[in-house]
Amino acid sequence: MAAIVAQLRVLIFLYARISEDPREQQRGVGRQMKDLHRWAAELGGEIAGEWTDNDLSAHSGEERPGYDQLMAAALAAARQPGVRVIVAAYHPSRLWRRRVERAQAIEDLRQAKAFVAFESGGYFNMSKASDRSQLANLGESDTAESEVKSERVARVALERAEEGRANGKVAYGWRRVYEYDEAGRVIGFHDVEHEEQAPLVREIVKRLLAGDSVLAVTADLNRRGIPAPGAGQKRKKRAVGQPDDGSRWNKTSVKKIALRKANVRLRTHHGVDYPATWPALISDEQHARITELFETRAGSGERPGQRVHLLSWGEVATCGECKGQIRVALRGNAKRGARKPTYICDDSGCVGRNKEALDKHIEAVTVGVLSDPSAADVFKGDQSGAMAALERAAALRIRQGQAADDFADEVITRDQLRRITQKLARQITEALAEARRLQPVDMSRPRRARRPSGGREMEAAHRAPETARP
Repeated sequence: MAAIVAQLRVLIFLYARISEDPREQQRGVGRQMKDLHRWAAELGGEIAGEWTDNDLSAHSGEERPGYDQLMAAALAAARQPGVRVIVAAYHPSRLWRRRVERAQAIEDLRQAKAFVAFESGGYFNMSKASDRSQLANLGESDTAESEVKSERVARVALERAEEGRANGKVAYGWRRVYEYDEAGRVIGFHDVEHEEQAPLVREIVKRLLAGDSVLAVTADLNRRGIPAPGAGQKRKKRAVGQPDDGSRWNKTSVKKIALRKANVRLRTHHGVDYPATWPALISDEQHARITELFETRAGSGERPGQRVHLLSWGEVATCGECKGQIRVALRGNAKRGARKPTYICDDSGCVGRNKEALDKHIEAVTVGVLSDPSAADVFKGDQSGAMAALERAAALRIRQGQAADDFADEVITRDQLRRITQKLARQITEALAEARRLQPVDMSRPRRARRPSGGREMEAAHRAPETARP
């Protein structure tokens, strides 16, 4: 009787990454993915999906969402019967640069009995020790290359700081003048005062020293339509309430401009100050006074710009006509009586409402809503983040047990067991700390004194079924 052989399903998971793409054009990852699709068609199999990380380094340790999703999808598919998983990239350096990350991935793919392949050359069966060793050695050269480059860049950065030269883009308040050789090539640059921005920096410092609040200065700059630092520049993220062009000032940007050491010709590198080559915008005495001013406020508990009115902050209330933010000002006819605090539109003042009357109305509506027993559910908070962290901790504990089993079966050495256990223990501790941090406070219940254990009951309740032993 002839044996029946089940058909094997081959799934190929494609991944592309490029470290630097400041203009977010994604042309590099696009080229890699195009080559991977053509190569995968020749390899044979089914494309299970594609993931990319654009403008993200694999050596710095920053999060790579595409890579994390790739590994999660590949490992999940590998657990299905009759499936062969191939993780494919253009080159090993596109997948890994860091030793720790590469070693963890090789171990995860070994347990999943998956394969790793590269368009530039190389096909590795993670179930075989020789293939795992070859892949690790191949990746070691990528790691060494990144480390040498990092050391070289760090040394150049230190030299630049010691010479007082600027690093990166020109700072707000100065403009950059490039120097050229006879062939028209850039050989250097120096920064000089910006004709419009430098006087504005001096104005901010002088007004704060004269007693103006950060909030008042911020509102005035926006009212005058002065573009904020970084206006017009493309950014991955913008602050809440900031338009796409980044033109509005906020309290943070005003404070940073006022407190910069660059204002007094100081170049800071890893906490050390070096004399800078660009011109100073304010005096040393002004810088010392503005620094002392904010340190005094912080030490005394004073919060510059702290909101004292019910609706004049964030997006709680906006103008119904122009959608501008709401602030409080004195309005009214002095001849007919005292001027009274009024909610008005911050941009144009096109709307005005009596502050006292509107606060009473908001208070009555709020009390009415909160009197409904069902309103308590709003304040219980979302526990999904904390539970996800606890589930991650439980999964890491299972991996600790698997490592112990591997040691008992002589699959790994004692030293490997120790390193794996220590690393997983750190990850478990971090996951539990995250669970405690994300655990919401139930505001519907009276506040009690905080217990020193901090979240241990929640952790124990989550893992009790798993850790129950005879």
